[in-house]
Amino acid sequence: MNDKIVKTLEFDKILHKLANHAATSLGKEWVEQLRPSSELEDVKTRLLLTDEAAAVDRLKGGAPFGGIRNIRSSLHRSRIGSILSASELLDIATTIYGGRRLARFLEGVNDQREIKALLKLSGELGDVKAVEDRIKSCISEDADVLDSASSELARIRQELRGSESRIRERLDQMIRNTSIQKMLQDNLVTLRGDRFVIPVKQEYRSQFGGIVHDQSASGATLFIEPEAVVQMNNKLRELRMKEEKEIDKILQMLSSTVAESADIMLANVEVLAELDFTFAKAGLARELKGTLPLMNDRGFLKIKKGRHPLISAEHVVPLDVELGNQFTSIIVTGPNTGGKTVSIKTIGLLSLMAMSGLFVPAEDGSQLCVFDAIYADIGDEQSIEQSLSTFSSHLTNIISILKGMTPKSLVLLDELGAGTDPAEGSALAIALLEYIHRMGCRIVATTHYSELKAYAFERKGVINASMEFDIQTIRPTYRLLVGVPGRSNAFAIAERLGLPRSIIEHARGHVGEDEARVETMIASLEANRASAEAERAHAEVARRETEQLRKQLEEQKQRFEEQRDKLLEKAENEAREAVARARREAETVLADLRRMALEAAGSVKEHRLIEARRRLDEAEPELRQKKAARPAARGGKAAVLAVGDEVRVLSLGQKGHIVDFAGEKEAVVQLGIMKMKVQRDDLERLGAAPDPVKQAQQLKASVKRTRDENVRMELDLRGSNVEEGISEVDRFLDEAFLANLGQVYIIHGKGTGVLRTGITEYLRRHKLVKSYRLGNYGEGGNGVTVVEIGH
Repeated sequence: MNDKIVKTLEFDKILHKLANHAATSLGKEWVEQLRPSSELEDVKTRLLLTDEAAAVDRLKGGAPFGGIRNIRSSLHRSRIGSILSASELLDIATTIYGGRRLARFLEGVNDQREIKALLKLSGELGDVKAVEDRIKSCISEDADVLDSASSELARIRQELRGSESRIRERLDQMIRNTSIQKMLQDNLVTLRGDRFVIPVKQEYRSQFGGIVHDQSASGATLFIEPEAVVQMNNKLRELRMKEEKEIDKILQMLSSTVAESADIMLANVEVLAELDFTFAKAGLARELKGTLPLMNDRGFLKIKKGRHPLISAEHVVPLDVELGNQFTSIIVTGPNTGGKTVSIKTIGLLSLMAMSGLFVPAEDGSQLCVFDAIYADIGDEQSIEQSLSTFSSHLTNIISILKGMTPKSLVLLDELGAGTDPAEGSALAIALLEYIHRMGCRIVATTHYSELKAYAFERKGVINASMEFDIQTIRPTYRLLVGVPGRSNAFAIAERLGLPRSIIEHARGHVGEDEARVETMIASLEANRASAEAERAHAEVARRETEQLRKQLEEQKQRFEEQRDKLLEKAENEAREAVARARREAETVLADLRRMALEAAGSVKEHRLIEARRRLDEAEPELRQKKAARPAARGGKAAVLAVGDEVRVLSLGQKGHIVDFAGEKEAVVQLGIMKMKVQRDDLERLGAAPDPVKQAQQLKASVKRTRDENVRMELDLRGSNVEEGISEVDRFLDEAFLANLGQVYIIHGKGTGVLRTGITEYLRRHKLVKSYRLGNYGEGGNGVTVVEIGH
């Protein structure tokens, strides 16, 4: 794809828009190098990356590229042994961190929306965190070398600060001296050339000893270093030189560390550049309201409501065009200023954008083709310097196109045959079109010549098109009408403008009969098209109304289901509350029964049992549906109950076993520590009396506590108050003890320390706690307490 077509179709302006969306200079470099690809798989890969980046842009509003710099120069210099500055090293560290943060961000987005291509690209980032950590341990965020970078630097700087303090103290004593104050312009200590000086009035120069380092612009003030601090300043100078030497040593060490991983980091920079470039394409897609085009390599185009991306949304007229299926050539006829040139530029520019991996401003489902080349002869390229006329200029370009085109090329020709005699120009235009058409290229050409309408009508694979013109307003609508040749609207326009009818009729008499019939046919086609579009618009309105009704029905159905779910939830809650009330009452009754049994030493009065049974009956939840009849006891008259059988007392809902019989209708049942007489038909037999041998074996069996693998090893209390936290800790320690856990972690966070103090105080008194301590490095530090449980 040559650079000329980039400028002719204004693709360079699209690249300028794209560069504005790049977050780093690395991404802008990729934009400058972007060119359309002629390989289908390459284009699909580019578009896939753009599509995934656009999805991330919609979900998260973009990706983080903060801190990423173009560090190529620094990396190359480190490889040849140069000492990098602190700011260069800091840029390298922030770039490494920015790459890791970007990779983590993409991994997080992948949980919401699959972005395989972006993850694969970010996965190519090499791990150089060790370099980042080494730099950050020595360089501050302000690009200063830290005292902690080396023990020697820390010692020197400590001595430096002590020396500076002693010099200031000595000079402060001097300027507080009343005899010296009268000689000073200001009572302050300042610096000149890294040496401490004081401002002395000019007239006291001879009385004030020392070295003059500077003077004010007026000459009234001299900045003098008193003799008393000259040696101290010299010592300070020596310390600063030592400091600089130690800093150079540290920077040399860090530069060597960078050089060891320079190749990995250079590769990382290229990955980050491509990621920034990819998200810039997503930003452009958002700006242009672009969509993902379907791509093919069989010469097929189908643009739906395509818009020229450089024309404002308020003025652009959408374009609908199909090429490469039933016909491979489109001949667009019509008057000037009707939009023919914009139409063919839109087709070419959208093709270039798609082949570059960019979304196109068109509706979903638009299809574009990967051409091996796009050629265009558009506009008046007359050159005075080359002494070429308009016709010669166009012809020169067309000859160049004919030499380079292949059957897989797209050819765009504007004003074909213009600039010469109409008869010869139209004949040459037909010959050129026929040659290119036979070659198999895809052609979109514009022309004024009416002879080409007949050529397009008669030639298979070629179709007429025109730019719509509104006769009523005498203005073009800029709509491309494929299948309808352009009309000569001269007579209609003249009549609308008020030219006498007699002149118009006289002019019509000079128009040939065949040409008049063609004009009439075109008028009929336009009328039929207008009628078809009106019917289509009516059908579209009906479709939208149907769609709206369907949506309303869906919404009503959804509301009904939501209401049903709420009613079911309410019913379940009410039933749950009723059962809970019944359970509480039953537990109260059972507790009373146990208490009565203990008080009565094993026997309970009948009237007290009747009263308890009545309370249980009242506790039973009231259900709306009709109760099912209580099933007869499994034993019934036919079943044989024996002493030792396990039974359920149906009226009480309690399990027990038969210890004796009281007549034919009653049995004595052991319920826990209590014995009571129960009607036999109120008993449900659950199982036979246990085998004595098996029972003895079960009694001898030891109970072994096993670890529950579902028990947690850590408890997160962040956000809880002290009271809630202690309650959770108590339950957690019991579960951990039963699960044989030796050590657990309680996460309380750092915060104000109130929760940590409360938990620590509680652990100190807890009987299960053997020991406890705050977390070590890697365990959470002061935000975690590690507890060892005693067994």
